[in-house]
Amino acid sequence: MKKTIEEHADRFSEIAGDYDDSQDSDEYRACVSLVVEHADPTADDTVLDLGTGTGAIALALAPNAKRVIARDISKGMMDEGQKKAEANGLDNVEFGEGRFREPNVDGEDIDIVVSNFAMHHLSDEEKREAIEVIAGLGPRKFVLGDVMFFGTPDPDEPFYSPDVDDPSTVGHLADVLTDNGFSLTAVERVHEQVGVLVAERYGE
Repeated sequence: MKKTIEEHADRFSEIAGDYDDSQDSDEYRACVSLVVEHADPTADDTVLDLGTGTGAIALALAPNAKRVIARDISKGMMDEGQKKAEANGLDNVEFGEGRFREPNVDGEDIDIVVSNFAMHHLSDEEKREAIEVIAGLGPRKFVLGDVMFFGTPDPDEPFYSPDVDDPSTVGHLADVLTDNGFSLTAVERVHEQVGVLVAERYGE
């Protein structure tokens, strides 16, 4: 992680009010749609959205899920998400502080974990630790949309900033997922540096 968690939280809180308008790329919108499509919760499912930001994924899943637990490190971003939830009459979404390696969900039965455009802030080793924690929650499915490298990284592309972001290769993410008992059931390439991975555990 090239910035501390506190630095990331402050940075996102500062831009929270304009964040939704800034996320207008076709690739970002495609990732949101794919994460929602692959998560596909039922009325019996509790979903954990890590790095929820202003709640785009959480709020899209809420109408079909039993409950959505939305976690982020930025209070400003979560405040925006809470406003949207209230405006849309969604009372089954709970916003609260939490991070990949400490999601703050003790005692919860988690069926599905999702994350979109957040995990790339972690180093490769931190991603491994995060996925170990996610696996330990016992979900049957983990859907990850993010900046990730399908080929040779090109820092001139617009999807990440080398100063603050640390994307992984698809291969590294796939290895960590399988090391933690997941089977990779879908790989959606949105762009050379953007994709969605779907990992499932059968018999859980």
